[in-house]
Amino acid sequence: MTTTTATRPLVQSFFDPATGTFTHVVFDRVGGHAAIVDPVLDFDPASGRTRRDSADQVIAFVREQGLTVDWILETHAHADHLSAAPHLKAQLGGRIAIGEAIRRVQGVFKPIFNLEADFPTDGSQFDHLFTDGEAFSIGDLQATAWHVPGHTPADLAYVVGDAVFVGDTLFPPDVGTARCDFPGGDANALYRSIQRLLALPAETRLFMCHDYPQTEREPVAECSVGEQRVGNIHVHDGVAEHAFVAMRQARDATLGMPRLILPSIQVNVRAGHLPPPEADGRCYLKLPIDAL
Repeated sequence: MTTTTATRPLVQSFFDPATGTFTHVVFDRVGGHAAIVDPVLDFDPASGRTRRDSADQVIAFVREQGLTVDWILETHAHADHLSAAPHLKAQLGGRIAIGEAIRRVQGVFKPIFNLEADFPTDGSQFDHLFTDGEAFSIGDLQATAWHVPGHTPADLAYVVGDAVFVGDTLFPPDVGTARCDFPGGDANALYRSIQRLLALPAETRLFMCHDYPQTEREPVAECSVGEQRVGNIHVHDGVAEHAFVAMRQARDATLGMPRLILPSIQVNVRAGHLPPPEADGRCYLKLPIDAL
């Protein structure tokens, strides 16, 4: 088969070691069109200060390549970092998008954080809500949104030619798979979502949302379906659903909450916007006691 930009997009990945998160820029050609996947806003919980260093690296690359940003794509409402989507949109344009099941996540977390009474749980904070199987374009690239629940009810993977941005489903093979113990998580659903991804051709490129290297190796942004089928420590070929679920539930019971889950969720359900300023003009994030 002849490879074209429509089937093999260009991808530049950026790794944030503080949160173990990859941001990806997927584009059709230099001077063409792009989408940015899972951008990171730097946040220091000790001081409550935000920075834009990670996002500004992405902005610099986009401008150097002469790209027009069509989309800023969130794979889910992250629990480990704050989204920089509004900053990127202000600097580069593009529509902020996530899966339509974000409404369910907003409904779960509105009472946990006692968000303002008029906080809408209809996903209207985002510019677009994708349905499962919805097709869209990034310049000359044809893309599809896949609903891959399990880690949360609202996770999406974005299939762009031979590249798939898997969000929190699969990690590099030696790290395994995403946890399922957050509100609305479901290990059975994650197993089935992963099987959908692993049914793609073996040479399909999978772009990670996270890596947590267990050794001194460099972070892995990309691996193939074939590599995951053979080597994923949690879900390689031959692992049955019941065995995966038992492993995932036992493992999740030993994990602490992510360091930034409380600030992250209450920002990310707002499409990366901070809560509205209070009477003194400042924005405040809440720490609900004994809620999670």
